[in-house]
Amino acid sequence: MKQKQFSMPDASIILLCVAVIAYMATVFITPGVFNAEPDSHTVQLSQYQAVNDQQSPPVFAQGGEIGLANVLFEGLVSGDKYGAAIGVMAFILITGGAFGIIMKTGAINNGIMALINKTQRVEWLFIPLLFLLFSLGGAVFGMGEEAIAFCIVLLPIMQQLGYDAKVTVLTTYVPTQIGFATSWMNPFSIAIAQSIAEIPVFSGAGFRMLAWACFTLVGLVFTMRYAKRIKTQPQKTGDQPTIKLSLADALTLLVFVLGIAWVVWGVMARQYYIPELAAQFFCIGLISAIIAIVFKKLTANECADAFKHGAQELLPAALLVALAKGIVLLLGGSDLTTPSTLNTLLYYCANSIASVPDYIAAWGMLVFQSVFNFFVSSGSGQAAITMPLMSPLGDLLNVSRQIVVLAFQLGDGLTNILIPTSASLIGCLGVVKLDWGEWAAFIWRFALALFVLASGFIFLAYFINYQ
Repeated sequence: MKQKQFSMPDASIILLCVAVIAYMATVFITPGVFNAEPDSHTVQLSQYQAVNDQQSPPVFAQGGEIGLANVLFEGLVSGDKYGAAIGVMAFILITGGAFGIIMKTGAINNGIMALINKTQRVEWLFIPLLFLLFSLGGAVFGMGEEAIAFCIVLLPIMQQLGYDAKVTVLTTYVPTQIGFATSWMNPFSIAIAQSIAEIPVFSGAGFRMLAWACFTLVGLVFTMRYAKRIKTQPQKTGDQPTIKLSLADALTLLVFVLGIAWVVWGVMARQYYIPELAAQFFCIGLISAIIAIVFKKLTANECADAFKHGAQELLPAALLVALAKGIVLLLGGSDLTTPSTLNTLLYYCANSIASVPDYIAAWGMLVFQSVFNFFVSSGSGQAAITMPLMSPLGDLLNVSRQIVVLAFQLGDGLTNILIPTSASLIGCLGVVKLDWGEWAAFIWRFALALFVLASGFIFLAYFINYQ
């Protein structure tokens, strides 16, 4: 009898298991509280005190209380429009809908194809421009799975120019993950992580832009050196079909670029937060829909369907945020000055590594997130599972929450170019007919170099007190 191949459980299954473990922890672990000074932004381990008169939550609670069976609902209705879970969920669904419209118009894909057509005969410019474009795609809107389609398109072009399948993956998928790992405004990873960590969404953008530039440059140098080394005599094959960028595509791309600039300006100059950001992305999607309707690329109903489909695609991420918030509530909440089981867990976690220098603790978070990504390669899933614990743990270890989020980003994104549990990577390797073992033997040194660079940025962030 043929055995079924093991597959990693879905992030929601993992979170449900975590909820059961959290409930058991409330039964067997004594709650605690940190007696911090009023209005103090720092908490010391010496301020911890056990509280013995607290009752553990029931399996099923009534009257609006929290219980094991209530974690999802209570997580769904917790917070307000400025944070988890209601505000973050609304932001995710609206932004997902907006991007659903933009992607449905085909403008971004057509823009990339037009660039390929224009630059493939200017070889010194071809790979750098593509690498930069895909890295921006990862940084701005979390491009990842889309790279599979471009691998299919680019493979014959790369072979025609004398390059191999590895160059195809290096030029498409790898830069999307570099951009993803160093993003300053990806609404589907950093926005979720920062919201759960209770810091302003898209804050700290300047440092992340610097990281993006450095990592992208390193990735491009590696790709160009490899491409130059293995380049063979160009093959003479049939011309690739030419795609012309229509006026509608050009206008949609212009709206998209100006819209992203508006979002960045709003965050950095006006301190826009979740409500404003959601409205901005909605406007970008709405204007893109109007352009598509006017130029008869899409009907109004097709735009509505695209919005609903885009929101539907991100509904699992929104539910993960709610479930993660419910688990925090089950453990007693994230307020260090209120008795909770979470405080006790944080105390013992922090106390076990209290003798380690703070900057090593920050680096340890990067190591943890890198390893954890093997099991949960979904950015939103990893944020939902790890951020509720890592954020307050950072407070106890004198590691700012901004650095905690940075460690999550780098650990989550960079390892995606190597781990076999990344569906996008396996998809890209499949369409270019590359075995994962062959790819791993080729890419591991580069992945290690990126990890060393990531470690350097974590240390730099700590020593400049990145907030």
